[in-house]
Amino acid sequence: MQGAALKRWRAAERARLIAARQAIDARERESLRRSVDSVLERSFPGLARGVLAFCWPIQGEYDARHLARRLRARGALTSLPVVIAPRSPLAFREWRPGVTLARGPLGIPYPTDSPEVSPDHVLLPMNGWDGSGYRLGYGGGYFDRTLASLAKRPDVIGISLERARIETIYPQSWDVPVDYVVTERGLYRRDSEGLAFLGAPPAGAPSALASPVCYAGEFAPGYFGERSA
Repeated sequence: MQGAALKRWRAAERARLIAARQAIDARERESLRRSVDSVLERSFPGLARGVLAFCWPIQGEYDARHLARRLRARGALTSLPVVIAPRSPLAFREWRPGVTLARGPLGIPYPTDSPEVSPDHVLLPMNGWDGSGYRLGYGGGYFDRTLASLAKRPDVIGISLERARIETIYPQSWDVPVDYVVTERGLYRRDSEGLAFLGAPPAGAPSALASPVCYAGEFAPGYFGERSA
């Protein structure tokens, strides 16, 4: 599938997957988020070091802000992507609780005046994903251009739900696969044969990042950086 037919198919599949995700109730979404947090923290201890890029959640996506805030307390420098110009690679600027944010394309907040950084790890939400590690995003191609342009490619960890897995996204020459996929089920790693499921991290003592169940709306303003530019 190519051309206009592919564009129509991706748009319809994207809309279907987003609608299904948004239909998940708040309690289940929070449970899924905590499961993903646990897989990430146990599988990637290096996230607490270096520069971590994540995406501000929209339309019921995985909310990485809880994890990012806690990783900062353990030494990580966290950042958000910034759209510089249409059809251009993204930049990344430091995020910390209380940083001033403005709203960009799709209404996604971004830091306005914090330093630009180069990420070592990227947590990348996926509307859909396939067994070869390709993601169905929002159709702008920003992350594909960004990953193709970076002198040093970061580890790219795609985040999604098991129910969002599809047979294929019909990848094209410009599509860039992720290195890993994390869902509530566990961890997948991409190799020459596609994605290999590595299982769930071993059970053990409660994660250092564990926290009581709570919802973003219950936090005081500024907890996640809600200050407007």
